[in-house]
Amino acid sequence: MEEVLQQTLEGAADRALPPPSGADGLVFLLIASLGLVMALVYVPIRLFLTITARSRRLRLLQRIRRLREDLGQPLGDPGTEDPGQAT
Repeated sequence: MEEVLQQTLEGAADRALPPPSGADGLVFLLIASLGLVMALVYVPIRLFLTITARSRRLRLLQRIRRLREDLGQPLGDPGTEDPGQAT
């Protein structure tokens, strides 16, 4: 009885899991290599775009800060003198 059960299980395992062929290995290597190439292209591009976006954002924030400082200073007429500079 055990031998029949063992043969049935082995037959079922052979039908469910066919032995790997050379083509399966090549397909796996092809997909894995394409994934690696995509990662090698994506990572540097993503880093570059992130760095440039941050530098653009920093320049914009600095420009806004300078404009706020300029707007905070009082405007003087070019034809009149400041009271502190009277001679």
